[in-house]
Amino acid sequence: SINEETVELLQPYFDMEDYTMEHGKKVCGNVAGLLSWTQAMAVFYGVNRDVLPLKANLAKQEGHLKIANAELATAQEALDEKQAELDKVRANFDAAMKEKMELLNDAETCRRKMQAASALIDGLSGEKLRWTQQRKEFKSQINRLVGDVLLCTGFLSYCGPFNQKFRKLLLKDLWEAEMTAHKIPFSENLNLISMLVDPPTISEWNLQGLPGDDFSIQNGIIVAKATRYPLLVDPQTQGKSWIKKKEQDNELQVNSV
Repeated sequence: SINEETVELLQPYFDMEDYTMEHGKKVCGNVAGLLSWTQAMAVFYGVNRDVLPLKANLAKQEGHLKIANAELATAQEALDEKQAELDKVRANFDAAMKEKMELLNDAETCRRKMQAASALIDGLSGEKLRWTQQRKEFKSQINRLVGDVLLCTGFLSYCGPFNQKFRKLLLKDLWEAEMTAHKIPFSENLNLISMLVDPPTISEWNLQGLPGDDFSIQNGIIVAKATRYPLLVDPQTQGKSWIKKKEQDNELQVNSV
């Protein structure tokens, strides 16, 4: 029941010099207790006067907090629901982007294949004329094949002992004239070297020491292709060096005379 008026009435007593615990104890212990109690009640009133509004405000704010927490829980629930929807949409988006990249990669691969196919088709179309011409040439070569093989076998069998001039005489002046008389088709200006051996083999022979002129290459063809053992007249020992180098992997044994 203490109020502000009561505290104001007590204030003059509180201001007195002898209104203290020490003076009260000198008079009577009960008086000192009463004195202390009145001072405590005045202090309590001042504290309570400030605390009560704070308590009321606390209760009010707690009510607001409760409402806010409820609203927060509702908002959090809605947020969780939206987050779940967002995660689902994001997963769908990631799947769609992955599918898009796969489609783009497939499209790029298809485009490269189409470019390669177009280039191949363009290249093949350009080769059509050459292939047609080659087809005609192959047909003609097949017709001339018997005569060409006959010339090559004659060269391998009979031209070995002779020089280049006499070999040409046999091929051009005698054998080709004889084949023409018997109507055996053959290639004009037949290249015996390209007919009987390929360029890589010639290059290998050159690396092994065989000279690169046509006469030496023809001699190498006779040595490599003829069925009979060749007799080399080799004053410069070029053929001997070549044979030893060529056959060293076959463990050729050389007997010195």
